[in-house]
Amino acid sequence: MCTRILWNTNNHAVLAGRTMDWPESTEPVLTVFPRGLERNGGTLGSTTVVGDNPLLWTSAFGSLVTTVYGAGTADGINEAGLAAHMLYLDTTDLGPRDPGRPGLQVALWIQYLGDSAIIEYLAGQRRVHHDRSYTIMTNEPSYEEQLRLLREKVRAVQGLGHDRPSSEVPLPGNVNAVDRFQRAAYFGSLLPEPADDRQAVAAILAVTRNASVPFGAPYREGRFKTYNTEYRTVCDLTSKRYFFELATSPNLLWAEIDRFDLSPGAPVMTLHPGGIDLVGDVSDRFTRAPAPF
Repeated sequence: MCTRILWNTNNHAVLAGRTMDWPESTEPVLTVFPRGLERNGGTLGSTTVVGDNPLLWTSAFGSLVTTVYGAGTADGINEAGLAAHMLYLDTTDLGPRDPGRPGLQVALWIQYLGDSAIIEYLAGQRRVHHDRSYTIMTNEPSYEEQLRLLREKVRAVQGLGHDRPSSEVPLPGNVNAVDRFQRAAYFGSLLPEPADDRQAVAAILAVTRNASVPFGAPYREGRFKTYNTEYRTVCDLTSKRYFFELATSPNLLWAEIDRFDLSPGAPVMTLHPGGIDLVGDVSDRFTRAPAPF
């Protein structure tokens, strides 16, 4: 069900890490989009979702992202250093469609949005949490409730005599969203000052791995009872590198957005990350894609 961690307090790089937790393969593809692409917010792959007054725009920035199901962007970074991460919230309610306003299907939302924040749609209303201190995100309950539960956990720990972090602090260890949120907040707050960018990326990956969901770990009743971590990513907003770690592969991959041609008219480039021979900087392993998605 996904975890996102932002580390913006070290002196080397602003890093955003995430896990993608899902009951089946999302068919992830690393994709480079150039500037100047004409986008239609009413399409979902080859299917028209919003036929009446779809949102149309031309991309202002090139981006390096992970697409899912060939239908939209779930995660990624653009050439201006903006990272975006789509997480699942069971109580999401966008409200009724207003045909008088241009429509945008959710899977293309990341390709359209601008400023960075935690944004939820609850009971048809948009709720925005915009502050440098909001660094952790998982899933339900709502973000305000997650923060309240975290404050209660901190008070409980202090009540047990733990006034500072130590190996004796009791931490929740299950895979539900509240437990993952609190573990990520705890370990994220303890990250030491890195010596260089390499240590910084390693540190944020360590936290995302701790918040990952092992194969077979029970999550909820229903059709899908497990939501194991399919992959992990790290966006380096400073150096504009995008790291990708598939859970079924022993290798860490990355690509540098500045190594791609992002000029208007340049081709969309893709890479399927499942190859066992892929490791390290794979910027030169991308190939031309037939069309944007």
